[in-house]
Amino acid sequence: VAVKDPTAVERANLLNMAKLSIKGLIESALSFGRTLDSDYPPLQQFFVVMEHCLKHGLKVRKSFLSYNKTIWGPLELVEKLYPEAEEIAASVRDLPGLKTPLGRARAWLRLALMQKKMADYLRCLIIQRDLLSEFYEYHALMMEEEGAVIVGLLVGLNVIDANLCVKGEDLDSQVGVIDFSVYLKSDDDIGGKERDVQIAAILDQKNYVEELNRQLNSTVSSLHARVDSLEKSNTKLIEELAIAKNNIIKLQEENHQLRSENTLILMKTQHHLEATKVDVEAELQTYKHSRQGLDEMYSEARRQLREESQLRQDMENELVVQVSMKHEIELAMKLLEKDIHEKQDTLIGLRQQLDEVKAINVEMYQKLQVSEDAMKEKSEIISRLEDKTNQINATMKQLEQRLQQAEKAQMEAEAEDEKLKQEYVNKSESLQKEFSQKEKQLLQLETDLKIEKEWRQTLEDDLQKEKETVSHLRIETQEIIDLKKEFLKLQEKNKQLKRICEDQEAALQELASKLSESKLKIEDIKEANKALQGQVWLKDKEATHCKLCEKEFSLSKRKHHCRNCGEIFCNACSDNELPLPSSPRPVRVCDSCHAILIQRCSSNVP
Repeated sequence: VAVKDPTAVERANLLNMAKLSIKGLIESALSFGRTLDSDYPPLQQFFVVMEHCLKHGLKVRKSFLSYNKTIWGPLELVEKLYPEAEEIAASVRDLPGLKTPLGRARAWLRLALMQKKMADYLRCLIIQRDLLSEFYEYHALMMEEEGAVIVGLLVGLNVIDANLCVKGEDLDSQVGVIDFSVYLKSDDDIGGKERDVQIAAILDQKNYVEELNRQLNSTVSSLHARVDSLEKSNTKLIEELAIAKNNIIKLQEENHQLRSENTLILMKTQHHLEATKVDVEAELQTYKHSRQGLDEMYSEARRQLREESQLRQDMENELVVQVSMKHEIELAMKLLEKDIHEKQDTLIGLRQQLDEVKAINVEMYQKLQVSEDAMKEKSEIISRLEDKTNQINATMKQLEQRLQQAEKAQMEAEAEDEKLKQEYVNKSESLQKEFSQKEKQLLQLETDLKIEKEWRQTLEDDLQKEKETVSHLRIETQEIIDLKKEFLKLQEKNKQLKRICEDQEAALQELASKLSESKLKIEDIKEANKALQGQVWLKDKEATHCKLCEKEFSLSKRKHHCRNCGEIFCNACSDNELPLPSSPRPVRVCDSCHAILIQRCSSNVP
């Protein structure tokens, strides 16, 4: 034998109990009068069954002191999912007599029943199963299909009006025990099926009328909302139209100002361009002349530079020649020094010879006494030697003079060399100065050219800016034209919306007139029904003649029946007419009782 799941059995039992309690509550409420208070036993049993259904599979939460298992947690979650439930939750929290979460949950169920929104609140809670999984186990009744079935059953409780006092009731200490004796069938229940069918038909009619009334109220509210929105949109459009008109006037003024400024700017730019053209032509001519002069100066400077470079080259060649001559003079001086040294050696040798000659002369003088012949010979030798010494002295003097002349020539060559160096340095400095001056003149001319180019560039930039301003003004004028077109489109839209609003107002007026006519017709029908109660219509066969003129009825003489006295008259006799606000034309009145006459057709139905 297959073992059934105990949680499934519990869910099925709770579902059956919920069905029985909801059915019994609706039936007893319809028989009782449909306005219930808190002491009504089926209502108390319903709340007990709902507590058991909500407690099924509830997770145990650990608190600071003990374990907590209450249904207030998931019910408190409803206000986050359904904004209209915030009022119930706030009023439950503000109740002074409630201390436990279970009492708050019981108060919440009672307030939801009084609002007739218990099914809506629990339906929002069942949809969010991921949030319910924090409070319930996976096999709980609220997590399975049985919860959705119970929510669907709770919709039927909207036919019940409950008037419950929650403030003074002790909801914390109530014991939730289901009384099964209430749901057992009896013989009296079997015999009341026809009455239940009649009650169900009446309830269906009542629900249909309430639903129709609700739909009519919703349509009227939607029409009012649409009318309000159309009025607001119309006022906004009127304001926007006024703003747009003001903006268009401002834009036209700005356009006029911009056009005048544009014309002034164009005139100024034309004059400026003409002046700049003349200045540019003059500057170009001056630049050409200055360029020719600069070219001539540059060619002259190049020619002078070439001449100076040629002179420099010549001076360098002369300097090289002078340096070579200096080297030759130095070599000659060295050769002269060597000759002088050699002559000094010869002089030293001659002096030595002279000394020897003197010694010989002394010896010869000593020997002179010996012999005069020898003296004569010796004197002759001495004279010869003296001649030789004189010659040597003359040569020495000549050599000394030549040495002095060589030294003077060396000094003069050095002085001339220094003078040539100084002249070369002076000429190089003057050439460098002239070259630097030429470079400065070139730099000045280049700067002048740059300034002229920059001036020309600025003029071109100014022209480009003027062109940009002209294009910008053209774009602004095009934008103003586009704004005019948009303004015309908005005017057309405003006219269309005004027409739609007028049509809707006419439609509302027609609906109101039709509703008033239907209400008046219903009242007339009610009055006619009241007047016809207790009266008996005559048959057409029996009513053949008029009561007043006793003439036979025909197509020209139609039958008119009095509501009050039941007499039948023809249209010729019933000439009394009375205007009524409910009918577009006056009605005929009885001559005897002044009641409204009704024209009869071929059958017995008025």
